[in-house]
Amino acid sequence: MQLLLSLERQVGLKRSLSHELVDVARRRMFRNTTRFARTIPEVSAVRELTIPGPAGPMRAWHYAPESSRPEPLLVFLHGGGFALGGLETHDYPCRVLCKTARLHVLSVDYRLAPENPYPAAVDDAVAALRFAQNEAPALGADPNVIAMGGDSAGGQLSAVVAQRTRGDRPPALQLLLYPTVDIGGSEWASRQLFGRGFLLTTEDIAWFDQAYTLGKDGQADPGLAPLQAADFSGLCPAIVVTCGFDPLRDEGEAYAKALEKAGNRVVAWREPGLLHGFAHMGPISRVCRQAMERTAVAVGTALRS
Repeated sequence: MQLLLSLERQVGLKRSLSHELVDVARRRMFRNTTRFARTIPEVSAVRELTIPGPAGPMRAWHYAPESSRPEPLLVFLHGGGFALGGLETHDYPCRVLCKTARLHVLSVDYRLAPENPYPAAVDDAVAALRFAQNEAPALGADPNVIAMGGDSAGGQLSAVVAQRTRGDRPPALQLLLYPTVDIGGSEWASRQLFGRGFLLTTEDIAWFDQAYTLGKDGQADPGLAPLQAADFSGLCPAIVVTCGFDPLRDEGEAYAKALEKAGNRVVAWREPGLLHGFAHMGPISRVCRQAMERTAVAVGTALRS
């Protein structure tokens, strides 16, 4: 992690998103998340699908595990502040989840902001969940165990979908990797402590928030800030993983506590020495690889318990 931060300072591995055009930022994220992925976990098969969405077809990648029987399926929603990222940028964590947890993984290319602001991504996420629930047998998966999860913005979308589908075929599990769950909330101590010099900056967060909300008050809408929901009861089980040096650390941990206080099953832990975005870093970091594998084991255990 120290080496990565040093590289950032020395060679400009990352620049402030507020100073870049969105297409430039997307290309930069693609390069930074795929340039080191020379060694990737092997899975039984990966194939591209087109699945129905509320605004038209969506691209998806289906990762199949080595198994002779139907296994659980995880709908994966990538991070990137609702504006960056895609199937290619999140190939590595999806492969780890598929192989280590022995899961089918359906990675979904939902619509991105600012071209498609809120609630486009939420609508796409719900559609992806419904597709997985309806078509699981055709994918070779267990139709009775369909989970949803993601990292950062993808974690937020998973939390929102869990709230919106409560009582109407919710996911079996919500996996929230360093989620952003309090858009518009700026008073968290971790944002002040780690908002500069730790990859994700306060400038980045403001850029993402504006692109996604177009100025709407996130604190007034649980679809934007699920931590502001009035009721956390009756939600599906959750796995919440935060990072010790992440500006979003405190809100993610507050969300886990809110879920647990309302009586939901929650497994939550902090990866103390890691940064926001560790899910991508396994190919270059042993501790990140171990953290992602630890997460996958927890998901597999939770879905089979």
